[in-house]
Order: sequence, then structure tokens, then C-alpha cells
Amino acid sequence: MGRMVGTISRGVRAPIIRQGDDIVEIVTQSVLDAAKEENIAFHDKDVVAMTEAIVARAQGNYCSVEDIATDVKAKFGGETVGVIFPILSRNRFAICLRGIAKGAKKVVIMLSYPSDEVGNHLISLDMMDDKGVDPYKDVLDLATYRNLFGYVKHTFTGMDYVDYYQKLVEGCGAECEIIFANNPKAILNYTKNVLTCDIHTRARTKRILKAAGGEIVLGLDDIMTSSVNGSGYNENYGLLGSNKATEDTVKLFPRDCQVVVDGIQEKLKQATGKNIEVMVYGDGAFKDPVGKIWELADPVVAPAYTSGLEGTPNELKLKYLADNEFANLNGEELKNAIKNKIIEKDDNLVGKMASEGTTPRRLTDLIGSLCDLTSGSGDKGTPIVWIQGYFDNYTAE
Repeated sequence: MGRMVGTISRGVRAPIIRQGDDIVEIVTQSVLDAAKEENIAFHDKDVVAMTEAIVARAQGNYCSVEDIATDVKAKFGGETVGVIFPILSRNRFAICLRGIAKGAKKVVIMLSYPSDEVGNHLISLDMMDDKGVDPYKDVLDLATYRNLFGYVKHTFTGMDYVDYYQKLVEGCGAECEIIFANNPKAILNYTKNVLTCDIHTRARTKRILKAAGGEIVLGLDDIMTSSVNGSGYNENYGLLGSNKATEDTVKLFPRDCQVVVDGIQEKLKQATGKNIEVMVYGDGAFKDPVGKIWELADPVVAPAYTSGLEGTPNELKLKYLADNEFANLNGEELKNAIKNKIIEKDDNLVGKMASEGTTPRRLTDLIGSLCDLTSGSGDKGTPIVWIQGYFDNYTAE
């Protein structure tokens, strides 16, 4: 009988990472120790991945509320700033908002509705429909919003983010005004200086605002792109991908990750003799069916990966073959026919009926989602994930 086990994803424990730690050495040794403890053999095309958090922690890539305030004030002039399309998150955005507020005299927050970009809902679709509100054209001020919808709390966190964000801004000494709209141009009736806080739609939002008369138009990816008073920074993503570290600091998305993954790949090759792929991963890309939250709040799933993880899957749909081309076969004959079909498949199955229903996503996004679910976001203590058999198919023995 052939091999009965396919893909295996293992969480690997690691020490608590501190600034200055050798992340390449720690990840490599942790995986080698796990293999020895569990008596697991390495194979070519294994994947070793680590959370972006431990890479950033080792780099010491942090900045403070005051650092953010300094950068915002320098780039916007310290007067009124329109903050549009922020996600609703204590972890992801609250500390950033404090820094923005400290760098301005007034903050006009424009929230998208019924939900933010990643699916956190201010209100339900049913509530919006019931009140006859058109999210494509209606601009609501705070009083109108409260009159229509009252004080709605987040499904999971129990937070009224409208109230929470207003108090954060005012607690930093800035005036706060909140409006609700989905057209970026709505903010220009309040200020021409805009900080757009959306993640995956930011390029379009900036383009629309500039074309409509925005004067200073920047995104979170333009704040903290260089060091402020010795702080951390990210030249590509700025504050995007940051997480709360303390009440006054955020951990930024890691930088210079390619040297990390290449270094780990080389060390594992030396230790095992195998060609192992390596990646850094952040949020996975998947949607929660209850809370409606699309997990991907990082600018990318994988900020760095080795070359063998480039591309998308090239797979046949086994149930399609079994129900159509080989519908008259059973047992060993069916098994062999499908195996032969896999062996003979084209190098590019895009558009072919036999691949319909397979997952047309990048390998790094698929594997990153698997890693994120494996490692979790709490106290599992497994920021390293070791995957085996991901590139195998039905013919592998």
C-alpha cells in the first residue's frame, strides 16, 4: 500500500524572542531540535515558516506614540488631518490613532460603513437596509448615525469603536469629528489634508483624493518610513502591519526579511542536506463566517520567501476526474488511471476544465494562511511552523 499521509503542519516552539536575538540561528535550531525530539526526517520541499512578529522583535522594530506624532506633524503641519477608512481594532490601529492625534490639532475620522475594510462591522446590513441608508452615497455625521443606529458594539470585542476612537483622540488633546462615508472624496469637505488608513485599497484611495483636490494625501504606508529619533521604521509599509506592543508603542512590520529566509534556508541545507523552503508570514487570508472578518490586516501575507515558493498551485480536481473522465472505472483501475493523469498533466492547467475548483491563489498566501491557523495568535508558543508534504500529490509514495 502507498503512503497514507499527505500534508502535515506542525507548530514548533521557540524561545521568547528579544531585540538583538539571532533569529536565523534560533529558527534553525528550534526546527532541528523538534526533529530530533520527535524523530522526524527532513525532506526536500519541506517548508519552514516563522511569524513576522518574531522577526520584527529580533530587529527591535518598534516606534512610540511620540515618534508617530512627530512624523505626522512634520508631514501634515500639525493642524487638521482627515483620517479615513481606518480598521476597527484596538490591536492594529488604536495606538497609531493616538500618535496621529498627538500630531494634530483636529482629527476628522471618516469611517466606512457598514463595515471596515477587513470586515469588522459597525452595523449590520439589515440595520442599514431597515433605515433606508444608501452606503454608496449617504454621508452621515455622528448625530445622524447615533439617531439611526444607537450604540452598537462589536460582535467579538464588545467595543463601540465610534465612541472608543473619539475618546482616544480627545484624550490626546485634539478635537475630534466623526463622519461615516464610503466615497473617499467626502472627506475633502472637511479638510484637504488626508491620511488614508485603508490597507489593500490604499493606492486607489490616494489616486481619487489627489484627483479631487486633496493637497497633502498620504497613507499609513507613508508614516514611519524612516527612523524618528532612533525609532524603528519600515521603508515599504510604514505603519501598515503594525501591532500594539505596549500602551505607548507599536511593533512595526519587519524589514529586510529576505536575508532572514535565505540565511535559514542555507543553515538548514548545511544541517540536513535537504532543499527546504522558508518564509516569513503575517496574517492569513481567510474570512470568518460568523464575525465576517477577513483576517488579512497586514499589507501582505508573506513579506519574504525563498524562490521555491513562487507561483500558484497547478493541480487537477480528483473528484472531477472520477465523476467524468473515469466515471466507468472503480478500485485499483480508477486509482491507477488518476495517478497516470496526474503524472501526464500539463505544466499550466489554467482554464482547463479538469482544474476547475482548485484554489487559484499564490502559494505564499495559501501556505501563510495554513501557518497562521497552525500557530494561532495567543499562547500556543509556536511561532515557527514546519510543513511537510505540501507539494506532494496523489502519486507520491
